Amino acid sequence: MADFANIQAIMWKELRDAMHNRWFIVFTIAFAGLALALSALIQPGGTQLRMMSYSRTAASLINLVLLFVPLIGLTLGSANLTGDRETGALVYLLAQPVSRIEVLLGKYFGMAGALLATLTMGFGVAGVALSLQGSIQDAGSYLFTVILAYLLALAMLSLGFLMSTIAKKTTAALGGALFLWLLLVFIGDLGIMGTAISTQMPIQTVFFIAVLNPLQMFKIASILTIQANLEVLGPAGLYATDQFGGLLLPLLLMGLVLWIVIPLLGALTLFSRQEKFILKGSAR
Repeated sequence: MADFANIQAIMWKELRDAMHNRWFIVFTIAFAGLALALSALIQPGGTQLRMMSYSRTAASLINLVLLFVPLIGLTLGSANLTGDRETGALVYLLAQPVSRIEVLLGKYFGMAGALLATLTMGFGVAGVALSLQGSIQDAGSYLFTVILAYLLALAMLSLGFLMSTIAKKTTAALGGALFLWLLLVFIGDLGIMGTAISTQMPIQTVFFIAVLNPLQMFKIASILTIQANLEVLGPAGLYATDQFGGLLLPLLLMGLVLWIVIPLLGALTLFSRQEKFILKGSAR
């Protein structure tokens, strides 16, 4: 059994290190600044105008999350174990009376806390700006969008940690993380649309392929939260609404949770069997 005290000690160390990491600080400032800038685009006016402006701003925030959060989560997670392996810090840590599960979970929870703090700051400043302008018509929907962003961030961090257990060097891990980011953000979306058009793929097949991507899960769930229908997604969105109805959102939430748990379990399994791999990596 894992000792929670050891996990907590490693978690706080990782959290402090992340807060002092210059790249993490740059990510935090950039995300918060862009979120604030998007919220400032709303112009005061009538109630209907404010509701339309909020919908556009919420959509812009969703797109910001789709670009920033996967990049931050994948890169921070993938560089964590490989960086410590190359510097020898990982070998030193494992020489202490801690298990491999405690080490990986402590590191994961620490990075997760830092990542969620970044999102909280970004959405927090945007929410304050929108509230001051009287533009948030449904605070519950806004908060639920933040929760969806949290789930996406944790899913990307789990994938990053999995990649960190597979790669031997930090450069390889970061390269894999950037490729996966491009695959999920650009190739996944545009590639599915292009394939569907060229092959006349059935709408239901297009939808099921799309929701295998955690970014698309977040996108669809966020749209449902904002406007309660998926007309903006075209025929695939109408198919999803007709086919699943009120079950669609819980299914998407379950899918995001699985994207958090399964890669993390994979990372734990690989890391627990990598004694020789870790020692070789630290000797280079």
